[in-house]
Amino acid sequence: METTATLAKLVIITGMSGAGKTIAVQSLEDLGFFCVDNLPPVLIPKFAELIEQSNGKIGKVALVIDLRGREFFTALSESLAYIKEHHTISCEILFLDATDEVLVQRYKESRRRHPLAPQGLPLEGIHNERRMLEDLKGSASQVIDTSKMKPLQLKERIISHFTNLEQSSMSINVTSFGFKYGIPIDADLIYDVRFLPNPHYVEHLRPNTGQNPEVYEYVMKWPETQAFLSKLLDMLQFLIPLYRKEGKSQVVIGIGCTGGKHRSVAIAEYLGRMLGSSDTERVRVSHRDSERDKH
Repeated sequence: METTATLAKLVIITGMSGAGKTIAVQSLEDLGFFCVDNLPPVLIPKFAELIEQSNGKIGKVALVIDLRGREFFTALSESLAYIKEHHTISCEILFLDATDEVLVQRYKESRRRHPLAPQGLPLEGIHNERRMLEDLKGSASQVIDTSKMKPLQLKERIISHFTNLEQSSMSINVTSFGFKYGIPIDADLIYDVRFLPNPHYVEHLRPNTGQNPEVYEYVMKWPETQAFLSKLLDMLQFLIPLYRKEGKSQVVIGIGCTGGKHRSVAIAEYLGRMLGSSDTERVRVSHRDSERDKH
């Protein structure tokens, strides 16, 4: 355990251009990480060597690797494999993503060209970049979808994750959502609760969310709800220790109903309370779509 506590940490920040890598590296700087922007991947092994030679003076490092490096980018997987084989450094890949629509809008607002779209067509560059990053995204330790996040929310998410990581506890994020608004792309586990009786069809309950006591009790009172929760908790209590054993520091659990307002919110609140009773996990509950229809 002592070796793990003193192990130097290397975080690779990568992902789609425009998805928030600048905010991510600034957030890690605030946590005391030594940060380098746009380091060619071929230099990562040399950087790892410098970390070990620092005798603990450089213990937390974050490197931004993106397609500005182009010809160097394919060397990333080889460099990370070399570090695992020759150095005692903990490596994590943080991948930032967003939908094509959001990325196009961000490029229009910033009036910048996409690095892979020299002719000035952002969507073409985004499609090329997404194809090139597909394998890297699959090997990432954590994927964050920033499509619906404000900069402050992304900063809080990153700080929360890496603070929890240093405290050696499992971070569990339970988020409710509406299927009609799309599935959260950063969820590890997705559960569909659209089979439960819907408070939307009870007139006096419709305006409220699943956090309202009356709506919550309505969702919870059905035998099928109790049977589902019993089986779901049993599965999660089986899975979470296995995730932790494999070195995963965070699990994102998505609970979905039609609009993300009633059933999914109530179930997410219940899971937050039940999973949060453990001393070995840190649980955060959020509701992505519960307030959408107010507007």
